[in-house]
Amino acid sequence: MLRRSGLFLLLSLLPALALAQVRPPSPAVSEPLREVPASVRAQPLSQGEVTHQVTLAAPAGEAAVTVRSVQPVSVVGQYRIAFAALDVDGDGFISRAEAQANPTLADEFNALDVKRRGKLDRADLAGWLTD
Repeated sequence: MLRRSGLFLLLSLLPALALAQVRPPSPAVSEPLREVPASVRAQPLSQGEVTHQVTLAAPAGEAAVTVRSVQPVSVVGQYRIAFAALDVDGDGFISRAEAQANPTLADEFNALDVKRRGKLDRADLAGWLTD
């Protein structure tokens, strides 16, 4: 008898336990960066040209996410360099250490070093050079 009443109690509680586990998804929340590094600038999305866009699929009941890259309306930093002035050792490359003389180049070094050699040549710096 005790076993049967325990089983009955368990079976009667199962639907309540199942319902307690189902929660509606919480809405996505966007918020600005709390501590913005000095090299990051804010720009309204309505300014600048959208250069690429992709929408990421989401499971049923969740919102899809759209990621856009936006061309900045202005550029901050020294993006024009004299190669010969930075190539201190004259080897035809600007090393990571040599790039430190130009803070903008130092910040962008990893993005420009697509061959992952730890040094940049004139081809890597196309569009940056004044000489």
